[in-house]
Amino acid sequence: MSTHIPRVDLGRRVLVQRHRRIAVRLQWRSVVVCAVLAVAIACTAVLALMTGSYALSPGQVLSALTGGETGIVHEVVVEWRLPRVTAALVFGAALGVSGAVFQSLMRNPLADPGIVGFSQGSYTGALIVILVVNGTYTQLVGGALLGGMVTAVAVYLLAYRRGVQGFRLIIVGIGVSAMLGSLNTWLILKADLDQAMSAAAWGAGSLNGVSWNQVLVGGTCIAGLLLLARVLSRPMRQMELGDDAAASQGVRVPAVRLGLILVGVALTATVTAASGPIAFISLVAPQIGRRLARTAGITLAPAAFVGALLCLASDYLAQHVAPTPLPVGIITVVLGGGYLAYLLFTEARKRL
Repeated sequence: MSTHIPRVDLGRRVLVQRHRRIAVRLQWRSVVVCAVLAVAIACTAVLALMTGSYALSPGQVLSALTGGETGIVHEVVVEWRLPRVTAALVFGAALGVSGAVFQSLMRNPLADPGIVGFSQGSYTGALIVILVVNGTYTQLVGGALLGGMVTAVAVYLLAYRRGVQGFRLIIVGIGVSAMLGSLNTWLILKADLDQAMSAAAWGAGSLNGVSWNQVLVGGTCIAGLLLLARVLSRPMRQMELGDDAAASQGVRVPAVRLGLILVGVALTATVTAASGPIAFISLVAPQIGRRLARTAGITLAPAAFVGALLCLASDYLAQHVAPTPLPVGIITVVLGGGYLAYLLFTEARKRL
């Protein structure tokens, strides 16, 4: 039988839910923030389902989602627009959690799978499958995952010097990312014109043409990875205190670090295989989530909700507000680039 026990922990009100020998601690503010973000996500999703060349009312959208509409309205909402909206939510949440994992591991707000090269590695693996193998979607997922893992191992080994420091890993990752970016450009230039145009458009990060099959396959993989991330979240927070402090509390630091890296890379690779590299969400979402929830460290749930909202809102802007429909990655680059400039400015001021 589960019970809800409100407590005050170090000045913060928390909720403890117990079920037999299992206890889950939730901060009240994080719960409220996630609830507000969920409402914002629901409103944005309904707006996205309403808007298009065939405009619909909120009532028609809700009726179609509950099975009350048939014909063209059901076709537009459920078969055409809903896969894209669902993909934006699932992929955005995955990118938010991936960024939270790496920022927690490296203890650096600039740690991002895109900046340190893991996204570029996944893109390279996917490009090889597209341009060389001409493989299926399942092979594309495998290629992106393999490319991301190989890149992660390479960056880790190049940055290793009696341990791995977060700043060194970021610097090495930036160099590897630049090299892989050049390789990706070369692969596209050497490909046939049709393949090159398709790969280049996909490489900007786009949800165009996302089908229910991609959403189900990618969503299943992401759901399993998010569950693993949740299991590893407690030792992840303990490791933010330092490896020695975490080890003294019984954390198997090398195994947990490896598991978190694998989970973070796999989340990024799964999204890249389905939609191409969607930049900067994994950088921005964890920091916005942390500031909204006012937590001492990076937490996964706010990062996931912020990532989902950012991806969905960016895709809406790209499709319906921009003068011409754009890939969602272009909007996230604009938003993320501005945030990165702000973050660098504030970090520089702290060091003065």
